[in-house]
Amino acid sequence: MTENNSNPLLCNPVTGTCEMPSTEKSNETAVIQTENKPVKIIYYTDPICSSCWGIEPQLRKLKLEYGDYFEIDYRMGGLLPDWSYNRGGISKPSDVAHHWDEASLHYEMPIDGDVWLEDPLDSSYPSCIAMKAAQMQNKEKAVHFMRILREKLYLEKKNIAKWNNIEEAAKLANLNIEKLKADYDDAEELFQKDLDYGKKLGVRGFPTFFFADKNDNRFVVYGSKSYEAYENALLAIFPEAKKKPIPNENPLSLFDIYPTLTPKEYAVILNKSYFDARMILGKLHEKGELDKISTKNGSIYIKK
Repeated sequence: MTENNSNPLLCNPVTGTCEMPSTEKSNETAVIQTENKPVKIIYYTDPICSSCWGIEPQLRKLKLEYGDYFEIDYRMGGLLPDWSYNRGGISKPSDVAHHWDEASLHYEMPIDGDVWLEDPLDSSYPSCIAMKAAQMQNKEKAVHFMRILREKLYLEKKNIAKWNNIEEAAKLANLNIEKLKADYDDAEELFQKDLDYGKKLGVRGFPTFFFADKNDNRFVVYGSKSYEAYENALLAIFPEAKKKPIPNENPLSLFDIYPTLTPKEYAVILNKSYFDARMILGKLHEKGELDKISTKNGSIYIKK
């Protein structure tokens, strides 16, 4: 990419990535070690990465169909250190608003860019560090925590660099708030380790997935891709993996697994068209079986 469009907040819909301003790679090599399952996935992301929000449907489906075979190590990328640079036509938060509205249309995921006009973030570092602090408590709760942070940012236009919004998300994820605060300094060190490890792996944007087996054979998927790209990467590393059927007899059953779903997520997971998913979820909401948060760029449905 050229210097003019390498702003990390101007995520490129063609490559499906939020590129980092610096692509400097460490000369050191990085090792990926599997733990309890045949495949380890190192996932480099950032709570404010719109392309990462765009691949939630594919990632959620992969977990349902092949989750028995892999574990994900969520690593934070530090997409927006601060506003001390001027790249790609972006020099201030308000420049991001229109781009996020366009990204929402591209990914068919609800993203309201007005947060950059109403309560703009000065950095993604606080949410990245909070995520590392959450991981120190409980890795599963941390994944839920990041999902809540993203819903607050993309749908509720909440500035997730502010502690009160981080704390609210942590409460909803059933994290211990006092421990989260106490762990914050140590989490800063863990976040720096993520940044250093990312350089060793050659991460240059988000989302980036490294699929690795016990012998550190790797397959990399860079950027937002179709579901098949992630499925094929897993099968390339572990051909013995068998797809698990996703229960769909009851249109509400998916909400027992994922309590919030966008129409795009519902469509991708259950192999439906985006239009059909919107119709099904809309009817369930009309019947009072689901709650709903609407934005100017789409909705999310919530288990009652």
